[in-house]
Amino acid sequence: MGDNSQKTIKIHNTVVAVITIAGIGAVAESVSQRWEFWVPPLILIGIISAWWIHVTQKGTARIREDYYLIFSMVIAFYHGAHRSSFFDIFVIAALLMAVSALILRVDFLRLIMLEFMILMVMHIGMATSSDEYVFDSMTISRVALHIVALICLYIVLKAIVDKIQDSESTVEKLEKTIESNDNDMEDFLVNLSHELRTPINVINGLTDLILKREKREDIKTIKNAGVRISHQIEDIQDYSEIQRQNVIVENERYMITSLLNDILMNYSLMRSQSPLDFVVDLDPEVPAVMKGDMKKIHKIISHLLDNAFKFTRKGGACLRITSFKKDYGVNLIIEVSDTGVGMTQRDINRISRGMYKADRKRDKSTGGVGLGLSVVLGLVRSMDGFVKIESQKNLGTTVRISIFQEVIDSSPCMALNTDRFVNVVIYNWLDRFQNPILAGMYKNMSENLAKGLRHNLFFAATFDEFKKLIARGDITHVYMGDREYLHDKSFFENELDKNIVFAVTVDNDFIPDKDSRGIVLRKPVYGMSLVQVLNGTSKNTVVSFEEDIQKPDLTGIRALVVDDEPMNLVVATGLFKEYNMSIDTADSGIEAIDKFTRNSYDVIFMDHMMPQMDGVEAMKRIKSIAERDNRRVSLVALTANAVSGAKEMFIKEGFDGFISKPISIGDFERVMQRIISEGKAGRGGVQ
Repeated sequence: MGDNSQKTIKIHNTVVAVITIAGIGAVAESVSQRWEFWVPPLILIGIISAWWIHVTQKGTARIREDYYLIFSMVIAFYHGAHRSSFFDIFVIAALLMAVSALILRVDFLRLIMLEFMILMVMHIGMATSSDEYVFDSMTISRVALHIVALICLYIVLKAIVDKIQDSESTVEKLEKTIESNDNDMEDFLVNLSHELRTPINVINGLTDLILKREKREDIKTIKNAGVRISHQIEDIQDYSEIQRQNVIVENERYMITSLLNDILMNYSLMRSQSPLDFVVDLDPEVPAVMKGDMKKIHKIISHLLDNAFKFTRKGGACLRITSFKKDYGVNLIIEVSDTGVGMTQRDINRISRGMYKADRKRDKSTGGVGLGLSVVLGLVRSMDGFVKIESQKNLGTTVRISIFQEVIDSSPCMALNTDRFVNVVIYNWLDRFQNPILAGMYKNMSENLAKGLRHNLFFAATFDEFKKLIARGDITHVYMGDREYLHDKSFFENELDKNIVFAVTVDNDFIPDKDSRGIVLRKPVYGMSLVQVLNGTSKNTVVSFEEDIQKPDLTGIRALVVDDEPMNLVVATGLFKEYNMSIDTADSGIEAIDKFTRNSYDVIFMDHMMPQMDGVEAMKRIKSIAERDNRRVSLVALTANAVSGAKEMFIKEGFDGFISKPISIGDFERVMQRIISEGKAGRGGVQ
């Protein structure tokens, strides 16, 4: 039995209750028969001790059981040793045997049987030496019946206990077999995901290189498929780690705007042709820089968005990010809402229990492996966060997540850089959004942004309302949709006050006039794009979230890429050359050491699993050479080993950075930006 399992505690409740009743009965008979006066207080103390041990769960379950049964046998012996208890011994022994069988203690069944025999011998001895008992045939038959009955009871109870223990042993073996099979399957999935990362890295990398030279739909389709497969590989790996409770949280500094840019880049790649709207509502008051597991938060948001779009046919989805200040930092609130098919309460309960699909039938029409929300729940719980799901069938779903984050820079993630007043008009026709929930998403986003940036906001649903607001003379900016703009294009281009900046939100296929004075905002539009317009910092008349992405200046940095897979060298070389880096390659740790001895490098990207010498050993030898020769070099692990905690492992071994395969441009840029800012890599490789 488990020490403190609920089942054990319930059984012990019964045992202690029986002992209490038996003990009180023994005390009552002792007092009524005027037996030894000092024994009843001891029995009462023993009963109280039994309850104290039980309630406080002192010691192991077996030690507690030993106390209960030994105490019971002492009471039984005290009671049975008196002459008047001759024919009570059988009842007491039978009761004790039943209690022992209840807790599956065969050893005490034997002891109780032995105690009964000793008491019977004692009483027979006392009876033959006195005239109190008349040993007629009736008395002898009763004694014989008691002995035979108790022996039979002992045999039956022992057989029952043995059978139960055999059954429990069989169940335990089956559980171990199932657990072993589960572990084998999870190991297989982890190894499979590791092996698949290398070819997927090649596919994604080569398609990236081709798309940089020419825009081809067939290559873009291959790229999308590769990205989808890489995401599914990560899902399987994450799910396996969650099931094994082997998720390790990695804490690092990150900018919330950088995280959002990565997510929007993925959205632009995977859903650029989607007819659904995507609203991004980022509270400007969210701290600019926080510390937490950025990668897991990225996965959580991506899974929630994938689910939202997967089960939405009309309307769209909204990503809302805000924060609540706490003494220890902030609670980061991530909320994803959609106008999709929704879920029943039964679906929500299944997901909350860790069932990997709410409705397996509906996933057949939408694709995917169906791990999204289960992975989200597992990752959030690993970060001690909270998840709340609200949904109604055919009315959409809202998933709200709260995760604690340490604050590094508490300044707002978005702010206006002008002291002049800003009055903004949002001009949208009433019939623009057929779904009122979607209309509310856009309105809430606008109001939240205005509140956070502390500027005035006005809404116009008709052209007449719009003109009345303009006539006030204090409007500085106008946002509108493409329909509103095209309907009165001449007015906006020729008659609208030249001091008023207007921006048009459009789909990706919209082509603006070259001589237009308006600013085009590509969807999805979120706060940073709007702030660029308000601040007047946009360099182009066509603005998208990509304009906010600041690429690190890596010109002239000498890099050595080490990998035993030739295609990985091709991919890494091609990607890194886009940053004007000087790239050299090596196909083994031994060659890397040789090249480092003869050449100067600023950074070395090192694979982990290589023949002859692995990446960790090669890294340590290179660092030893660099220290001996007073040279400066940064070593970054570039590996398909992306299990939870891999980053910490490689950093602990001595690497200066970690990038998993398939190579994420965002991860690469962040690692290089950090290495440069910390002065771990210069240009030339020598201090």
